[in-house]
Amino acid sequence: MVTSVPRLVIAAPSSGSGKTTVATGLMAALSARGFAVSGHKVGPDYIDPGYHSLATGRVGRNLDAYLCGPELVAPLFAHGARGCDVAVVEGVMGLYDGAAGEGELASTAQVAKLLRAPVVLVVDASSQSRSVAALVHGFVSWDPEVRVGGVILNKVASDRHEGLLREALDSVGVPVMGILRRAAQVETPSRHLGLVPVAERGSLAVEAVAAMAAQVADGCDLSALVALARGAGSLAGAAWEAGEALASSPPPPLPFPALGAAPPDPPSALNGPRPHTPDRLESAGRAVRVAVAGGSAFTFSYAEHAELLTAAGAEVVTFDPLRDEELPEGTAGLVIGGGFPEVYASELSANESLRKAVAELALSGAPVAAECAGLLYLCRELDGSPMCGVLDASARMSERLTLGYRDAVAVSDGALAAAGTRMRGHEFHRTVVEPGAGMRPAWGVRAPERRVEGFVERGVHASYLHTHWASEPGVARRFVERCRTS
Repeated sequence: MVTSVPRLVIAAPSSGSGKTTVATGLMAALSARGFAVSGHKVGPDYIDPGYHSLATGRVGRNLDAYLCGPELVAPLFAHGARGCDVAVVEGVMGLYDGAAGEGELASTAQVAKLLRAPVVLVVDASSQSRSVAALVHGFVSWDPEVRVGGVILNKVASDRHEGLLREALDSVGVPVMGILRRAAQVETPSRHLGLVPVAERGSLAVEAVAAMAAQVADGCDLSALVALARGAGSLAGAAWEAGEALASSPPPPLPFPALGAAPPDPPSALNGPRPHTPDRLESAGRAVRVAVAGGSAFTFSYAEHAELLTAAGAEVVTFDPLRDEELPEGTAGLVIGGGFPEVYASELSANESLRKAVAELALSGAPVAAECAGLLYLCRELDGSPMCGVLDASARMSERLTLGYRDAVAVSDGALAAAGTRMRGHEFHRTVVEPGAGMRPAWGVRAPERRVEGFVERGVHASYLHTHWASEPGVARRFVERCRTS
């Protein structure tokens, strides 16, 4: 199979240059002109793809060469871009910035090369004129395998400033494809972990995306950008498919002894077989219902997770812990991803009926997979507000930001991963859970320091680690199988 979807990568010399504004605005502007646009984000970021979804009307996708491996970047791209007229890929950080100490791994430059896609460099031109030529020349010449096909100058102050910038760039040989002036209406609010997600902003997010589209349409040469995208090379190889990924995933690994065997579950009636619940969908011939937390407090999820669960035989149903007082009827398993429960702690706590339902499901032995925000929600309390009480741990906000990629290995057999399962993940939070690990930890993490973290209790697998299941599809199959049999 050959993928020939026109595509380009929106990159920058550094964070804060305007990538999100340009990428999202370009997606929306092209969509408004009748193009079917596929939006993608380099790296683990969950928030920008939400804005991409608003701009395109399609699910935003991530392309992360660290979490999923370089070999999955092109297949995942082809999966997300199937049937589209053009794809826009928003980069991460600076063009050549990647995983710490790993060279180009997970950088925008590496993804551009893996996709054989031209790059458009967004440059914050404020406070410079002729120096812009040296900056662009450096990025163009640093890696000859990266094709920088155009420049968009952002935060240009005046017509005179524009003239000076264009004159300087004439010698570099890279066409200027856009000039953007300062525009407050396209700025999106931020807080302790970045931009405020789309789900929390409602109509304000829609207005912001419309403003981005207008600015890009007015200031950029859309025809030139589309022509550049059409010059991308073809990609050989099959698109990623959830069903095929499950079918080809290897069997669970043997336990990994180097980190030490996890202690057994303490004797408890709760560790025995889960009582039969008549309305639970348990037949192997029928889909089991997996409830996935959503709403404003739990906005972090990769689209491929739901696709893998569905391919494994689950009926995926979304619920909102802020609004719904009960879990979806017949829930056999629960997935609680990341988000901002700290912002909504009082509202989550006030929904006592749902907290009780989650606790009862977890204590019955049903599979529960919780990442970061989900971990906090399962604790006894968060900043003094009662949570679900599934885990004998408390959570609080911290001034310290924990951020970075992690290599991990499962150290306890659980509903999500067998002991010895190796996965790569990402941590991004300003909270602390005490204790940081239970008697049966979820993961052994090798960097930045060797430690264990998270909790495996009954059917619960809770951890700070965000993972991308496309890298290890067997975890989705294992989770659904546990939903059938627990």
